[in-house]
Amino acid sequence: MITMQDKKMDYIIQLINDLNQIQDLDILLEKILQKARLFFNADAGSIYLHHGSELRFSYTQNDTLQKRLGKGKKLIYRTFSIPINKRSIAGYVAERCLKGDRGVTLNIPDVYKLDDLLPYSFNSSFDKKAGYRTQSMLTVPMTNQKNELMGVLQLINAKDKKGEVIPFSRSDEPYILHFAEAAALALERAQMTRNIILRMIRMAELRDPKETGTHVNRVGGYSVEIFEAWARKKGLDEDEIDKKRDILRMAAMVHDIGKVGISDSILKKPGRLTQEEYEAMKVHTYLGARLFYQDQQSEFDLAAAEVALNHHERWDGKGYPGHIHPVTGKPIPGFEENGRARPKRGEEIPIFGRIVAIADVYDALSSKRSYKEAWPEEKVYQEIERGAGTQFDPDMVEAFFSCQETLKAIAKKYEE
Repeated sequence: MITMQDKKMDYIIQLINDLNQIQDLDILLEKILQKARLFFNADAGSIYLHHGSELRFSYTQNDTLQKRLGKGKKLIYRTFSIPINKRSIAGYVAERCLKGDRGVTLNIPDVYKLDDLLPYSFNSSFDKKAGYRTQSMLTVPMTNQKNELMGVLQLINAKDKKGEVIPFSRSDEPYILHFAEAAALALERAQMTRNIILRMIRMAELRDPKETGTHVNRVGGYSVEIFEAWARKKGLDEDEIDKKRDILRMAAMVHDIGKVGISDSILKKPGRLTQEEYEAMKVHTYLGARLFYQDQQSEFDLAAAEVALNHHERWDGKGYPGHIHPVTGKPIPGFEENGRARPKRGEEIPIFGRIVAIADVYDALSSKRSYKEAWPEEKVYQEIERGAGTQFDPDMVEAFFSCQETLKAIAKKYEE
């Protein structure tokens, strides 16, 4: 006979299997919280990641606040850090875990009714600012196989079938601990993948100072938001959107990795490039694609090659490198024009290339560099709008403007 406990554990296992399919760190944080809230019917929740002696507030969701926003808008939040000590609820759980109590769980029916004798307390400043009422809270550590603390998972306001806030069930505590442990393992893998990508970027940064970790994280984040806005307007299936944005987030980060093959005299030249130097610089597109095109083993390889090769193509057919083979760098037969590869135009340019083209230009214009100041926001917007139908896919430009508040939040999260 299958018991309710068996059904719950089977469901937890299915959720864990879903998490293990996700490779990108930011997408994974979103999914961990989404799936935990779904299982425990929680209105809201947050994830804190362990950094040294602190917890970094890294992701949050809140259905009540989300419903107050307009259609297609996302909840904007700021990242911050709290010390690992007994004063805060999340800090208390983290400290206990670090001292060996890896099964510590704080299940609080009402955070506003905590006993004054307890070492931890609830900070109500967010509730006051947002007009929200936190009540029940379930907080657990996320630990890996080495029993190292990866972070803290916090669920807020369990709800019954009528939508009324209730305490989290004590009988569900073993399930949240099991889920948190499995989520930590997925988190560790995603952090490892992110670190590998960032090491590649640091290698590129040695050659090109503009190619920084914060820059590529912003471009990756922008690209995902633009893609989501575009895909939902086109009516793409949500499962397909989820799958593609996970791959796009990582592929967008390595868009300029081919610059490692460009001469320092060109990459680090302070003034304008000559026509000959500019032609040499264009080679970085297929050099980057070549890194991923050969011996392709995953969808990420395909996406990374696609982005590297196509993010400098233009909607009007005046971009580069055109219809070339990424391994040979030579024109593809049938796509030659005056002895050279014909530039791609319109929908010949793959979707990921069209998206990263906007994300990259937006970040370049918005950022301060050694050779220029950051452009004013309004001027950046005018430049992107002016490029619709010439430099950029008009539909992608529309998607870009539909998610401006989220893009600004990403820029703040990954400041230089």
